[in-house]
Amino acid sequence: MKVRFDGTWVRLGNEGRVLYDQSGYGRPEDDGLRLAPEEACYLLHRGRIGIEGYDFDTLIAHFARRPEFLRTFLVYRDLRERGYAVQSGPHDFRVFRRGQRPGTGQSQYMVRVLSERDLIDFETLIHEALASSRMRKQHVLAVVDDENELTYYEIKVQNLPKAGEKPGIGPLEGVLVGRSALVHPSHPRNEPVAGFGMYLDPERMILAPLEIIHLMATGMLTLRDGGALVDPDHYFAMVATADVELAEKAAVYQDLRHCGYIPKTGYKFGHHFRVYSGQKVHSEMLVHAIAGGVRLPMSSISRSVRLAHSVKKKMLFGHQHTSEIQYVEFARIKL
Repeated sequence: MKVRFDGTWVRLGNEGRVLYDQSGYGRPEDDGLRLAPEEACYLLHRGRIGIEGYDFDTLIAHFARRPEFLRTFLVYRDLRERGYAVQSGPHDFRVFRRGQRPGTGQSQYMVRVLSERDLIDFETLIHEALASSRMRKQHVLAVVDDENELTYYEIKVQNLPKAGEKPGIGPLEGVLVGRSALVHPSHPRNEPVAGFGMYLDPERMILAPLEIIHLMATGMLTLRDGGALVDPDHYFAMVATADVELAEKAAVYQDLRHCGYIPKTGYKFGHHFRVYSGQKVHSEMLVHAIAGGVRLPMSSISRSVRLAHSVKKKMLFGHQHTSEIQYVEFARIKL
């Protein structure tokens, strides 16, 4: 088989087209087949091709001058060993359904390869995941850790479905107590009030800052401090001095409430909210609010996903994307 290597691409003569026709390797050209670096290394390692002047060690070392090459090769090899046909692009890899190949079959996954030390830019992630969704593909992150082991995460970007109407709580009048509010709800303690507050006794309830901000914004709460009305903007500014994440938390909290969910603090789980739909006794989601421009290390996201899975909840990140909140779900998958 005629093989040419120009330092960037490996090209096979027309007889190499059988690799494309049978197993989906390479990109057909007028005079043969062009192999991507990952494909060339894999085929050389498997003994399917030979390249004059190169064995596997020297070829992979040549391509590994590009810092991310080793991890993309490891992901490519893993996918091939699992029985998938793989082509480069439009992200890192396009992965076909088992038993299918380029030219005749359909791809199932769009795969982006990352290191455990990479920072996740949610703007970019949302853009790529939505692009995959428009093509009706599953968007997958293939994360390579420091010991070169692989973990796959499916990414879903979604607007939460409506959870249904909840019992009301207002209108209320409250007294400012520190950054909290003391109110006397009209509902008895044993009746549902949409998950707001904590009862201090059968007649009194304490509202937390995010609840106060939401209820004041919706006109359900009038707050007084020493007899004087508390301005909502003034209250927000006061709370923000002690909580640098308040803006993004308040935006996500209000969006969850608007969708009919009951968000409560997720402190015990290391996140902003545990979220109830009202259909089950236990919370069903953990949600962490992310401000625009904030990037999180993949290692911390991995911990979050593992914890959420261990307590049988979904792990979502609520991100202020353009003019709305978009929820990004991370879930470990086995390909």
